[in-house]
Amino acid sequence: MNTPTPPSAAPRTVAFLGLGVMGHPMAGHLVKAGHRVTVYNRTAAKAAAWAAEHGGSHAPTPREAAAGADVVCACVGNDDDLRSVTLGADGAFAGMKPGAVFVDHTTASAEVARELHAAARERGLHFIDAPVSGGQAGAVNGVLTVMCGGDAEPFAQAQPVVMAYARACTLLGASGSGQLAKMVNQVCIAGLVQGLAEALAFGQRAGLDMPQVLDVIGKGAAQSWQMDNRGKTMLAGKFDFGFAVDWMRKDLGLVLDEARRNGAQLPVTALVDQFYAELQAQGGQRWDTSSLIARLKR
Repeated sequence: MNTPTPPSAAPRTVAFLGLGVMGHPMAGHLVKAGHRVTVYNRTAAKAAAWAAEHGGSHAPTPREAAAGADVVCACVGNDDDLRSVTLGADGAFAGMKPGAVFVDHTTASAEVARELHAAARERGLHFIDAPVSGGQAGAVNGVLTVMCGGDAEPFAQAQPVVMAYARACTLLGASGSGQLAKMVNQVCIAGLVQGLAEALAFGQRAGLDMPQVLDVIGKGAAQSWQMDNRGKTMLAGKFDFGFAVDWMRKDLGLVLDEARRNGAQLPVTALVDQFYAELQAQGGQRWDTSSLIARLKR
């Protein structure tokens, strides 16, 4: 569905749970946009350091961070991490006021999104699954793409807040739809990066001036974000940045689990997932996903 451009958000009371490489700058953009922000992080020292840097406040538990907030955002590691910051006596749901909206930016399963949507509704709360694309650079620069699933009214409440760190925030359907859209995104990236890796390795073996080739074909139908932003670093064998192999394997695991449930055939995705497993075995767990080319240069 098409989503209209949201108006600028009036200052709101916002909590942000999880201050990793994505969450730290995202929460900072909320302060810059004028929101009153309280953060929580499992490592309390990171939350205190964030508050000292940005001028917000920090709390020792998700429940305390979420108390009184209009919108609670989270960006944590996986399904279990998400349950740990939402459910239980110290979870955010226990502290949120009726009608508040929980916006989950974690790349997680569609199943956990639906589970927490139902749990929130039982408590008079709202839950939006809202995974992001754009990586660490997108978070730092406040230009993430946010894919959302959930109900229209709470989405409309949360969207102007989320736009503090996004260039697009779109409701794609019922609960879980955001996570499913993120899976589509990762399938596209996995196949594209493998194709780019093979093309670059082929061209190098053929003796071509590959930076020149990239400049030429980048103006035609082969052009892509990955080619523009990763092609030359792939040629140089530089992978110490960007979206880590470990993270991509987690995401592709979610994709393949969902495909087993819905019957989708993903032969290329399954193959690329195994290629990433080989990179992990080589010690490339934290390499950028463009490191697929390293397999082809052995």
